[in-house]
Amino acid sequence: MKKILCVVLILFGVLILSACSKQVENQDKILKVGIEASYPPYEFMQDGKLSGFDVDIIQELAKRANFKIEFINMSYDALIPALMGKKIDLIISSMGITPQRAQNVDFSISYFKDKNVYLKHKISNFSKKDDLKSKNICVLLGSIQENTAKQISNAVVVANESMLNCFLNLDAQKIDAVVTDKASAMNFLKQYPNIIAFYEEDDGSEGFGIAFRKNEFKDLISKVNQHLEEMKKDGTLEKFLVQYNLKDQK
Repeated sequence: MKKILCVVLILFGVLILSACSKQVENQDKILKVGIEASYPPYEFMQDGKLSGFDVDIIQELAKRANFKIEFINMSYDALIPALMGKKIDLIISSMGITPQRAQNVDFSISYFKDKNVYLKHKISNFSKKDDLKSKNICVLLGSIQENTAKQISNAVVVANESMLNCFLNLDAQKIDAVVTDKASAMNFLKQYPNIIAFYEEDDGSEGFGIAFRKNEFKDLISKVNQHLEEMKKDGTLEKFLVQYNLKDQK
């Protein structure tokens, strides 16, 4: 009986040590976070450092959930392929939650909801979304707005890796319109007085979520969701919204 008890205690101890070891291993692992860092106010470079609403959110989550992160900057359209190819572990980059994307990645709960906004040069003589038929429309490559623009009859969709390039081309009247997130548009409009917004609508997503590789991060997603809810309740998310002038976009 004593031998059996000893064996049981030894096995129990091994299990505890294994669990502790696994927990330490998970804590020590650095998770690679995919981001497209040219999309203010969500993610952008400032004085050589990453900054923005999304950056602050994931850093706060890492602190609360006790995991380490390393940012990997890449073009927006490369983010999901990189996640699926295990080059990164998660994405936070103003990524709207859609059924199409959810086929390939797992999402956290939504932490923010934006709108689509349509922009034109101030001397353009059109004023409605329907006027964009057969027009050249610039969007961020791989974005929700790319799919939205493709639904406009006979529109020529110019998908660019950089939203900045879209604004530069619109300012130079090389294209007719830009479709992007409202908050990002308001940020760019400060630099381009010749560009104006003329229409806005729901973006068709469930809001922005953090994307994880499919079926690999169930426990972490649960923790992230828990802490996101806490951040909504304790005012942390509100603080970030105010900091990046996103309060009016909700």
